[in-house]
Amino acid sequence: MSRMAGEGEWPAIGIDLGTTYSCVAVWQHDRVEIIVNDQGNRTTPSYVAFTDKERLVGDAAKNQVARNPTNSVFDAKRLIGRRFSDSVVQSDIYLWPFKVIEGPTDKPMIVVTYKGEEKHFAAEEISSMVLKKMREIAESYLGTIVKNAVITVPAYFNDSQRKATKDAGSIAGLNVMRIINEPMAAAIAYGLNKTDIGGRNVLIFDLGGGTTDISLLTIDGDTFEVKAVAGDTHLGGEDFDNIMVKHFVEIFKRHHKEDISGNARALRRLRTACERAKRILSSASETTIEVDSLYNGIDFSSSITRAKFAELNMDLFKKSIELVEKCLTDAKMDKRGVHDVVLTGGSSRIPKVQQLLQDLFDGKQLNKSINPDEAVAYGAAVQAANLAGRGNEKVQRIVLMNVTPLSLGFEYAEGEMAVVIPRNTSIPTKKQMDCTNKYDNQTSAWIPIYEGERARAVDNNWLGQFELSPIPAAPRSTAKIKVYFEIDANGILNVSAMEETTGVSYKITITNYKNSLSTEDIHRMVLDAKKYEVEDDKHRKKVRAKEALENYAYKMRSIVNDKEIGGKLDAAGKEKIEAAIKQVIHWLDGIQHAEENEFEDKLIGLELICNPIIAKISRQP
Repeated sequence: MSRMAGEGEWPAIGIDLGTTYSCVAVWQHDRVEIIVNDQGNRTTPSYVAFTDKERLVGDAAKNQVARNPTNSVFDAKRLIGRRFSDSVVQSDIYLWPFKVIEGPTDKPMIVVTYKGEEKHFAAEEISSMVLKKMREIAESYLGTIVKNAVITVPAYFNDSQRKATKDAGSIAGLNVMRIINEPMAAAIAYGLNKTDIGGRNVLIFDLGGGTTDISLLTIDGDTFEVKAVAGDTHLGGEDFDNIMVKHFVEIFKRHHKEDISGNARALRRLRTACERAKRILSSASETTIEVDSLYNGIDFSSSITRAKFAELNMDLFKKSIELVEKCLTDAKMDKRGVHDVVLTGGSSRIPKVQQLLQDLFDGKQLNKSINPDEAVAYGAAVQAANLAGRGNEKVQRIVLMNVTPLSLGFEYAEGEMAVVIPRNTSIPTKKQMDCTNKYDNQTSAWIPIYEGERARAVDNNWLGQFELSPIPAAPRSTAKIKVYFEIDANGILNVSAMEETTGVSYKITITNYKNSLSTEDIHRMVLDAKKYEVEDDKHRKKVRAKEALENYAYKMRSIVNDKEIGGKLDAAGKEKIEAAIKQVIHWLDGIQHAEENEFEDKLIGLELICNPIIAKISRQP
């Protein structure tokens, strides 16, 4: 396979951009390596926090969320590519501690206070900050610049969500080589090193923090062919947490006659305890929620069993199983034709979910051979190596054959949805459909584009529209117009139309028009990202300068107090050092804000006093 132009000079990484956690991997030393972050963790929270001093991303952001809930942003993946008026966005707004408002052209904008100023961010910008963090983790590990990446998205992400994710990558300074579906990436992780796979039907059950993805594939050697997909971009572990939080809010209200539902800090602390309890219940039958001084000084403690957790979330668990049945129906495959059911996504560990899935497949053993937290990043790294012309022979032989998750078409006569590309069509693909003029002597034609399965176009998801003009005036239904729909390997849609007699044509890449970022928006956000990078770097240098001063001051105090070394100092020298150290520590304790150069100047001043005196005693026998 020939290397893609401009991509071979840098390492190519795979990024699983998750709702709650993200993961980055690279093909190196003839295998995939999951890259640990600066905290030594193999996954990184998809959190960004803003304070009066700095911007934090990842573990640092999540660790301070209880103190700063309204300026700690998560769930950007649930906003990306959506409109503010979307019912899903409207229902989520009431669950988030941070503020989301309607921006220009119905775009949701996240509102935070950063360094005392109100800032508005699109979901793409927040996601780009997480992606940039993953890029930095990879660069620190590899010791080189990283530009190329494969980023994963849920199989059921629509066209605008895929485009918005690609934009987020661009803002983060990445060349997004490919957007691939998460279950496809997990399938690669499952099938890469299995040499005996020949024509096996594999169902990938991916239940993550924010989404559920079901994909049915046939894996035949090195070819991964998707037969059907089903999913829900708003069904995952966070929804289970929400129900659990609501349950304990009611218990607190019943026991203590206090309603904490409007207190962001109390809810955040309770949510953290619920997240922990959910994980524990995957291996224990019962656990306890404990939060000290949850609200108005009241300590909260309550137990929950695995059975109660399952009862609270049973409707959602069953919904995930219904998606499996839908996927099988769309693929026209009986469940007995599925050879392996592979689990991935952190929430696939939930015992009740596994039981329901196993019951659906008549007691079939579920395949747990891949790491549910890392499999998607693993597969993305393999695909990145494939596209960059790296990796071994098996990596280079991999062929991915994906499908489109939703039907695509345009509004036709009487508001009908004319489907050009049916759902679960293999991609990349290009299809056409003939249409004509609706009215006598019209000289232009508007072509509104939709995705979805409803008969009426307006009941589906509107993607955009364009005008084909001029067309020759003619009696109704006599003009000859061809409409072409083309989906590329990233799952991004291009639509064009041509009037045959004149050759007039028009072509657009569907970007969800009003909701999408323009080239100017992306350019501005790239510049903003560089500005934040400079500010973050400035803050880090300031922190390091302060640490250097503190460390030196306390080191000198330790030397002075040491009986053996300090005993060699004459009284005047000892008094001089102690006075200088006391002055510096008093200054450090009293400052609110200081710049890097101030810390450096104080350090130089202290060294000029201490070093000559310490040097004298070090020369003594």
